[in-house]
Amino acid sequence: MTRNVAIFLFDEVEVLDFAGPYEVFSVTGLRTFTEKLFHVYTVAEKSPVVARNGLTVIPDYLLDTCPKPDLVLIPGGGGFSPEGIAFGSRREMDNPVVLEWVKKHAAHVELVLSVCTGALILGKAGLLEGLKATTHFKALDALRAISPAIEVLEGVRYVDNGHVILSAGVSAGIDMSYYVVSKLLGKDVADEAARYAQYDYWQ
Repeated sequence: MTRNVAIFLFDEVEVLDFAGPYEVFSVTGLRTFTEKLFHVYTVAEKSPVVARNGLTVIPDYLLDTCPKPDLVLIPGGGGFSPEGIAFGSRREMDNPVVLEWVKKHAAHVELVLSVCTGALILGKAGLLEGLKATTHFKALDALRAISPAIEVLEGVRYVDNGHVILSAGVSAGIDMSYYVVSKLLGKDVADEAARYAQYDYWQ
């Protein structure tokens, strides 16, 4: 069975937040399985998207045209300008169009994933109430401020609530992605994918 993985993009998204998981899911099983295990695609509210540090990305789909996902991944990136203007995930967490899209798909997908400050978007969408969560270490207080019903964890690479899995900042999204592969397909499949990528940190 091929699972659809929708990765949401936005202006100022952190490149490794989405590119790391994209690579993990895209190459998993390519060498040992005849059937593609994951169909990974990007989706955004607009096109093109200008990621962190100026990388221009053309998303595969817009929010209203993407195929039905089995997994939704929300990356992070962004912050505030010197004038206090929110950008990146700090802006998208208050974007009603994005929050509605996330909530709509979260109700039906197999897994909801976030990397880094993507957790803030999930929190504002009301998806973290009563759950354990983590994010980039500099955004932990911002996550706590969203709701006292979110149990914010420090010092972890990722946290699994069953339906919702969140990672800490940036590179932690790669660890989480291998964990998700292991959860869905078994540790042997995750180990093979990590060996192919020469990613020695996966346990």
